[in-house]
Amino acid sequence: MESASAFIDEKIKQLGDWRGKTLAKVREIIHKADPEIVEEWKWMGTPVFSHGGIVCTGETYKNVVKMTFAKGAALKDPSGLFNSSLEGNVRRAIDIHERDKVDEAALRNLIRAAVALNLKGQNKPKPQPKPRSQPASSKRAD
Repeated sequence: MESASAFIDEKIKQLGDWRGKTLAKVREIIHKADPEIVEEWKWMGTPVFSHGGIVCTGETYKNVVKMTFAKGAALKDPSGLFNSSLEGNVRRAIDIHERDKVDEAALRNLIRAAVALNLKGQNKPKPQPKPRSQPASSKRAD
């Protein structure tokens, strides 16, 4: 069974154009931002980058490479990288077109913020279920 990283390598190679180069560059930036990122291959061919949960995906379309951040709506984006899927309550995306230049420092900061948000969510104590009270009819009268 091939690893997710091998599938991503193959996808980049098969694209063979600006989209492959852009996906490779984005992947490099993601790993520089967080060396503990795990690469996954989901949904019949989508590169997924995770650490404590999904950080982002790296989808390729005819005219765009799209980085979709799973919890993007909860992230501060002072550099204004998010330019797609802005209307949702959870996800945000960055559409990168052929001649776009990626702000590497801003993207690294966004990746780090997304990882921190995922890890923060893992450290929250799970709420304890409330004890069930007995119905009045089953309570004993002493």
